[in-house]
Amino acid sequence: MFFVLILSMYLVILLGNGVLILVTISDSHLHTPMYFFLGNLSFLDICYTTSSVPLILDSFLTPRKAIPFSACAVQMFLSFAMGATECVLLGMMAFDRYVAICNPLRYPVVMSKAAYLPMAASSWAAGSVASIVQTSLAMRLPLCGNNIINHFTCEILAVLKLACADISINVISMGVTNVIFLGIPVLFIFVSYIFILTTILRIPSAEGRRKAFSTCSAHFTVVVVFYGTILFMYGKPKSKDPLGADKQDLSDKLISLFYGVVTPMLNPIIYSLRNKDVKAALRNLVSQKIFTQ
Repeated sequence: MFFVLILSMYLVILLGNGVLILVTISDSHLHTPMYFFLGNLSFLDICYTTSSVPLILDSFLTPRKAIPFSACAVQMFLSFAMGATECVLLGMMAFDRYVAICNPLRYPVVMSKAAYLPMAASSWAAGSVASIVQTSLAMRLPLCGNNIINHFTCEILAVLKLACADISINVISMGVTNVIFLGIPVLFIFVSYIFILTTILRIPSAEGRRKAFSTCSAHFTVVVVFYGTILFMYGKPKSKDPLGADKQDLSDKLISLFYGVVTPMLNPIIYSLRNKDVKAALRNLVSQKIFTQ
């Protein structure tokens, strides 16, 4: 049952995000910073799920659910890098919306190609560097016992629980990384949306306010789903009762699965259903395909 469910969701992720990437590349009307970031987000979601979901599906079919040490390290690196990159990328997208609504006349200058290309590249670079640091620190630790990871994937916190050495350096570095990649982007997005909301409320016409809200609603929805899941997963208190800890481990795994599969599946749905430009581009792409055939 889980195999069929997760496989179906994975196929939706590949199809939805793949179509979104194709549309943003093929339609000249979508060659803007907003849709460039959206294409990056879709590609990131495909990479993130591909780093873990195929192995999860394989584990449902094989009696021995094992993963080589090297594959575990690669999976840990990719998942952490994609997660960190998405945190920064969502902050970049919030800045794009801030400039578009609060400074529309300066938007072509501020968000020129010379600006948004380095912004996207820096998001990927920052996430990769952070992942290299965290994965290297985790892989240096000696792992004891039967090396059973109590998780669906090689999630870095689950791997650290197997270490039989002092992990204080890992905890400190993870805390610093969380502040940089969670705290700062969340604060940046929060401040950006305060300015955005203030500007929208000053628009005299109801139609103008509605259009301004519609340009931000998809991004804001994705931010709430993404950060809400992460904060719930890492911010809730830990249980000291053994029975409660077992239930909490199961809860952590299910939340992680939601974060790793459901969120990437929702992103293209949210952006396609709540965005007239994307829906128009999809219709044009379909009509051109039918006409060509």
